Amino acid sequence: MMDKVAYACATKHTGMYCVTVSVDNVDFRQPVEVGDLVSMDARINYVGKTSLVVGIRVISENVKDGISKHTNTSYFTMVAKDDDGRAYVIPELILENSLDVRRFMEAIFRKYQKSTLRDSMKEIKQNFNLKRELKKLEDERCIIQLKEES
Repeated sequence: MMDKVAYACATKHTGMYCVTVSVDNVDFRQPVEVGDLVSMDARINYVGKTSLVVGIRVISENVKDGISKHTNTSYFTMVAKDDDGRAYVIPELILENSLDVRRFMEAIFRKYQKSTLRDSMKEIKQNFNLKRELKKLEDERCIIQLKEES
C-alpha cells in the first residue's frame, strides 16, 4: 500500500511514470491491529535531478473506540522515467515553510548516511579477514560451526 501511495505522490509531482529505487526504515512504532482503518499522508521531502524522496506517515485508527495512532513513517526514493525508460529531469520542489526546509535537510542527511553506510559495507567486504571477524563475534549470541568452503 505504501509503495502505491509513494508512486501516486511522485507521479503527481513529476507528471511522469516513477519507479521505486529504495525504501528506508519501515520500522513500526506501534502495531496496526486487524480491523483498524489505515490512512497515509504522503509528501515530497526532497528532489534531486531525476529522483525524489516521498515521506509517508501511516496512521491506524480503531474505528470502534475512535483512537488513532501513528504507526510508522517511511521514506521511498523514486526515479522519474520518460516514455523510453530513461531517467527524466523533474521539477524543483517549492519549500513553503520551515517544516518543508527541515524535511528537505533531513532527506539530504539520510542520503549522506546511506552513502556512508554503502561505502563502509564495501570496505568491510573488500578487507574481510575471517580470523579478525571471528574474534569480534566472541561476545555475540551465535555458535560458530564453519564448514570447509569449496
